Amino acid sequence: MTSRKQTAPPLPTRFSGPAESPGFLLWRVSNAWQRRQRAALQPLGLTHSQFVILACATWFGEKEPLTQARIGELTGVDPMTTSQVVRSLESLKYLTRHQHPDDPRAKLIAVTSAGRALAQKAVVVVEETDAAFFRPVGNDAGGLVKLLQTLAGDG
Repeated sequence: MTSRKQTAPPLPTRFSGPAESPGFLLWRVSNAWQRRQRAALQPLGLTHSQFVILACATWFGEKEPLTQARIGELTGVDPMTTSQVVRSLESLKYLTRHQHPDDPRAKLIAVTSAGRALAQKAVVVVEETDAAFFRPVGNDAGGLVKLLQTLAGDG
């Protein structure tokens, strides 16, 4: 009879495996969702970051004057990425930047008519992609949204 030597687990974790780790699962789900969104937005010539910033500027630009910093706050995108994406959307003629009347360091961001038209098309694509991705959740989608809002600090 051979004796089995007990070995320590390969990682000092409280989980029996990755499938029990909420962080690892969130990472996997997030990556799968992002892949689908990238594929859906590619025919429109948008990255997902560009879509998020363009959609945010379209939505909130109707309600308040938007600066690059405010767009970053609303989207949760870091300042450097926000700056790069705003510049790329400006070069594509989807956004314009104008001097802020009260703050010489800030620029006001506005969506062009081409940007608005693209945002309107893209939001339909993104929502259809979301619906297909989250279909397996079924009637639990509302609960999932509440959990995500809580984790995002909105709940």
